[in-house]
Amino acid sequence: MKTCLIVIDVQESFRHRPYFTESGTVAYLQFQNALIAGCEERGIPIVRVLHADDPDQADNPFSLASGHVVPMRGLREFTPAASFLKRRHSALVGTGLDVWLTEQGIGRLIISGIRTEQCCETTTRHASDLGWDIDYVTDATLTFDMLQPDGSPLSAADIKSRTATVLSGRFATLCTVEQALARAA
Repeated sequence: MKTCLIVIDVQESFRHRPYFTESGTVAYLQFQNALIAGCEERGIPIVRVLHADDPDQADNPFSLASGHVVPMRGLREFTPAASFLKRRHSALVGTGLDVWLTEQGIGRLIISGIRTEQCCETTTRHASDLGWDIDYVTDATLTFDMLQPDGSPLSAADIKSRTATVLSGRFATLCTVEQALARAA
């Protein structure tokens, strides 16, 4: 089955959010970069998806006017097979990505990027519902601590664990970098 790596929202915009921390980013980038390198070595197409939001003004880090909707510093440089700009959580809404994947004969997606529980999870669920097989590489996703509605903290590790739990066996196969690359062979 033809496989494609999707790299979602790995962009400088996040460094300009108050919740951003470099602590988890270093480890994440190591896994993300290993996944990109492995796909390059195997000739697996890699798609870049970046997120842009309104209002389109310089003080909004997800606005094109901000100059931050660019690949994150520390991300391995690669030549994408295709690039898409999204304005919704799912990379499949309004971008043409679904059409491109179908035209390329892609049957399996490897999902990676930022944020674990938002755009990566939403894209995974959406793609699964549309019929793609999904390999979700939790280590190659990044998220940040959050506050729950009652004000209590929810750690990034707990968010990643929860996402893995709800996706596993229903919407995706959970994979390490090595497992995703082996499944794509």
